[in-house]
Amino acid sequence: MTADSSSPGRLERALTSLRGLAVGDALGSQFFVPANYPLLKRRELPEAPWQWTDDTEMACSVVAVLATHHRIDQDALARSFAEHHDFDRGYGPAVNRLLRLVREGGDWRELAAGLFNGQGSWGNGAAMRIAPLGAWYADDPEQATHQAEISAYTTHQHREAVVGAMAVAAAAALAGSPDGPPAPEALIDGVVALVPKSAVGQGLRRARDMLDYDDAATVAAVLGCGRRTTAHDTVPFALWSAARALGDYETAFWTTAQVGGDVDTTCAIVGGVLAAGKAGAPPAAWVQRTEALPHWVPTGV
Repeated sequence: MTADSSSPGRLERALTSLRGLAVGDALGSQFFVPANYPLLKRRELPEAPWQWTDDTEMACSVVAVLATHHRIDQDALARSFAEHHDFDRGYGPAVNRLLRLVREGGDWRELAAGLFNGQGSWGNGAAMRIAPLGAWYADDPEQATHQAEISAYTTHQHREAVVGAMAVAAAAALAGSPDGPPAPEALIDGVVALVPKSAVGQGLRRARDMLDYDDAATVAAVLGCGRRTTAHDTVPFALWSAARALGDYETAFWTTAQVGGDVDTTCAIVGGVLAAGKAGAPPAAWVQRTEALPHWVPTGV
């Protein structure tokens, strides 16, 4: 047991990351509205309230399961996903169907394994929700990657989706280190060391080589920014953006959002990773404009 292994301390960290994820998700989603495109270019905020999407709803289940079980219990996580599934939050068709069938008594193991002709989903859904788990395990990055792997299988069983979740959890754990956030190069190197060889890992190595690039659009053109909604088209750019602005939530958000793509998801990942660190919380005014977390999320009080 580590010095910071108590669940109250872990829950506080996870909730802080969850709020950062929710703000990134909710604000990022506003820029799918054409009327808000000019605001994005000028880095101006749209009117509130900002509603979050499936990214936050699923992340809430991750935190709720950790608070109850102090680890990822796959059955409990799949059940929470299904019970709290709100069709109008922007889930993809495959996950909508999977969660409906789980609610009706289906086995998540068979359903997740059967997606996409038995290959499993390689989407970014397992990665978008997992930063708070990394914050929970900020004192143990190896355990963060292990628990993230377990969590991914409940909906995403393709290797790339699983590694994407592992990478985001590792980044959040490293960003939330009790010793303070690492340098950008050290963050990416630390994540690469914790995940298996994969397209996600290759993308992260390219991201490491591009940390001195100032043009996010160029980086996104190389790494992807979620337009394909795959893990390997999403996670490397999101972690590039997070690594370059640890401790500066506003800069990280605008850098991430302005390249387009799957903006709510890339900004959710970046927001959750940054908020895992003590200096990376979103501005209080942004939190106030964001839809409150659901009542069923444990608060620890």
